[in-house]
Amino acid sequence: MDSKNYYDVLGVDKKASADEIKKAFRKLARKYHPDLSKEKDAQKRMAEVNEANAVLSDAEKRAEYDAMLDAPRGFASGAGNPFRGTEGFDGGDYQFRRQSMGGDADYSDFFRQMFGDAARAQRGGHAGGGPRAAMRGEDQHASIELDLTDSYQGSERMLTLHGQEVTEDGEVRSQERQLQVKIPAGVREGQMIRLAGQGGPGYQGGPAGDLLLEVHFRPDKRWRAEGKDVYMPMPVSPWEAALGGSAEVKTPAGTLEVTIPAGWSAGRKLRIKGKGLPAATSGDLYLELQLHIPPAATEQEREAYAAFAKAFPHFQPRQGV
Repeated sequence: MDSKNYYDVLGVDKKASADEIKKAFRKLARKYHPDLSKEKDAQKRMAEVNEANAVLSDAEKRAEYDAMLDAPRGFASGAGNPFRGTEGFDGGDYQFRRQSMGGDADYSDFFRQMFGDAARAQRGGHAGGGPRAAMRGEDQHASIELDLTDSYQGSERMLTLHGQEVTEDGEVRSQERQLQVKIPAGVREGQMIRLAGQGGPGYQGGPAGDLLLEVHFRPDKRWRAEGKDVYMPMPVSPWEAALGGSAEVKTPAGTLEVTIPAGWSAGRKLRIKGKGLPAATSGDLYLELQLHIPPAATEQEREAYAAFAKAFPHFQPRQGV
C-alpha cells in the first residue's frame, strides 16, 4: 500500500515544530472548510488535511510515522512492518461533524493500516492484550459566526453540535448536543475561543479534549474590522465637506458626536481613538468620509444649484485632466 507524505499535505518541513503544524492546519482548514470554501475538491482536500493533522499533531503517532518514513525502502509495507494494523480505524468513539474544520473523520486505508492497532487500543484493550493507560481526548475544531457588535459587548450563543457515536457493537448513531457559549468582549476575526473539556472524550477514564471555536464576523456593509481597528463609511453633505460641522453618528461603539473638519478631500478618514474593538489597548475607529451629492428634483433645488455655480465662476473641476 502506498504511503502518504503528511508533511507535503500540510506544506511543512519534516522538522516543523508543533506550533508550525498547528498554524499550517488552521490556514488550510480555512481554505478547504466545506461550509466556506469554493474549491471544487474542498471536501476531499479537507479530509486529507484532517488526516495529516491527526498524525502530525499527535506526538506518538508522529514518531511512528517518522520511523516509517526513515525505514529502508520496502520495509514500510508487507510482511515484517511493525506499524501494520489488522483492522480499520473509525476515528474515535465520538466525532463532531465539524471536528477539525472539515466534517466526519474519513481516514485513508494507509492511515487505518498504520494506526489501526493504536486506535483500537485507545478505545479499550491494548493491541498486545494489556490495559491501556488513560489518555486525554482529542481537541476538536469548529467555526462560529458573530456580528461585529458581539465583540464590543460580549454575548452568549447556543450552539448545536452534530456528531456520531460508535457503540461497543460497532453501530453508528447520530448524536446531537447543545452548548451555551460565552463570547468574550474584544474577540477578533480568526481568534480561537477554547472551551475546556468540550472536545473529544478521553480514553480509559482520561479527561476530555477541548473544543476550539474559530471566530468569523458576518459581512456587514455598515462596518468592517481589521485587527483591533474598525472602519465605517460616513456620508457627508457638500456643505459639511466644505464648511465642516458636527454630526451624530451611529457606530458599533454607540452613538458618537463627531466634529467634521472643513475642507473635505477624497479618501479622508477621521480617527476616533480607542473606539475600535475593546482590548487592554483598544483599537481605533476610522470614519471614512464619503461625499454625497443631493439630487436636483424640484425647481427650487435646480435654482439653488444654478446659484451655486454662479458663486464659483473660476472653479474648474476638470483642470489638469
